[in-house]
Amino acid sequence: MKAIVHTRFGGPEVLRLEQVRKPTPGDREVLVRVHATTVTTAECKMRRGEPLWGRVILGLRRPRRKLRTLGTELAGEIEAVGRDVQRFRPGDRVFGFTGFDIGAYAEYKCLPETASLAPKPVNTTYEQAAAAVDGATTALFFLRDKAKVRPGQRVLVNGASGSIGTYAVQLAKSMGAEVTGVCGPHNLEMVRSLGADEVIDYSGEDFTDAVGAYDIVFDTVGRSSFARCKGSLTENGCYVTTSGLNNIVLSLWTSLRGGRKVVTGMSVRKHDALAEITKLIEANQLRIVIDRRYPLDQIVEAHRYVDTGHKRGNVVISVGTSAAG
Repeated sequence: MKAIVHTRFGGPEVLRLEQVRKPTPGDREVLVRVHATTVTTAECKMRRGEPLWGRVILGLRRPRRKLRTLGTELAGEIEAVGRDVQRFRPGDRVFGFTGFDIGAYAEYKCLPETASLAPKPVNTTYEQAAAAVDGATTALFFLRDKAKVRPGQRVLVNGASGSIGTYAVQLAKSMGAEVTGVCGPHNLEMVRSLGADEVIDYSGEDFTDAVGAYDIVFDTVGRSSFARCKGSLTENGCYVTTSGLNNIVLSLWTSLRGGRKVVTGMSVRKHDALAEITKLIEANQLRIVIDRRYPLDQIVEAHRYVDTGHKRGNVVISVGTSAAG
């Protein structure tokens, strides 16, 4: 089968299309024929071996053998199942998240039956479904489960035009919040169209200048900090972030005190979230934003584009001929 492989850390050019052995599912595994996957900022960082502390997992000098094919989001069709599998059968159309068992940049991927895998929303293509996995479930996890957004709260989404941010704007609005989106000048209208009550152009205005304006600041891109945003929070407001060791420490520290706090965490198992996202998509209550589409053999160009930091929504990779089906 065809797969994208990298044997060293570096720029997009380290990615190569190769012929590798097609996997065989174990007794409790399913074999997914991948039709679509995505390129995210997280995968670009993994490709570069960043952050440096992450090389304990990724590999110190070069990618570990099991981590040489990237890709965390996928949509496709179950081609085969192990003899003890109960949840799926061949022919099922699915979408899901590989978690730490990356490898979606390939024509086939084996996953445990218990992996974060669910039936594909019936009103989506494979490309759309792949783009609705991590960004949507991450936004749901942080807004609903961690920040516990309530009707009437004022929520600011920093990075509102990104793969997490586009969903965060919509989900916060559906939870009854008053939503402010922060993005670049070329994405202002798009973020408004997602339901944002106010949109701030970061090139001309600093949202942190607004003292005590927000109950929740959700930094989806990791380009701010609690120290910078603290003044813009209400007395008991929270700064929500998806990354950073320092934020884990701050989260523990601020949780022991009253007042403003840091909220962070990690959502690895996404079964319930995928089911919730599917309901919203099938009810036409959640819009999937796709910026660009690339075939698998143009993965270098796709990574190069995501590295610019200017993608809007999601960048999708079509792996199979049925990606649009």
